[in-house]
Amino acid sequence: MRAVIQRVTNATVEVDGKVVGQIGRGLLVYLGVGKPDSEQDTEYMADKLANLRIFSDEAGKMNRSVLDISGQVLIVSNFTLQGDCSKGRRPGFDDAAEPAIAERLYEKTANLIADKGLKVAKGVFGAYMQVTSVNDGPVTFVLDSTRSP
Repeated sequence: MRAVIQRVTNATVEVDGKVVGQIGRGLLVYLGVGKPDSEQDTEYMADKLANLRIFSDEAGKMNRSVLDISGQVLIVSNFTLQGDCSKGRRPGFDDAAEPAIAERLYEKTANLIADKGLKVAKGVFGAYMQVTSVNDGPVTFVLDSTRSP
């Protein structure tokens, strides 16, 4: 599983001109599910996303998590994160999980984050979406569950 995480002051996702997910201060997470990903990857991602200390404390150091600040999470499915651009000029998506599996693991990750007490908003799996956000910092990280210890 791969995720691009952005610390945001707000974020919104629309489908067909309708807002389907919206948050205030928190994390915008683009999540891509790969073929080898499993329930174990969902648990890793949910724990890491909820507890990653990327919000500033009183001293201005990144020492607080989205849980610590009572923030929110907008999670958007994004199979292009599994794209391979190393050969040719067109990305290959052979490493992306099949849609039914990807959707199940995406939903599981969102549910596990919500189970930690965070407000979670979502995009619509497989839909063409427009995402608007204000990146705070900017602060952006990439997580890959296959690189976890």
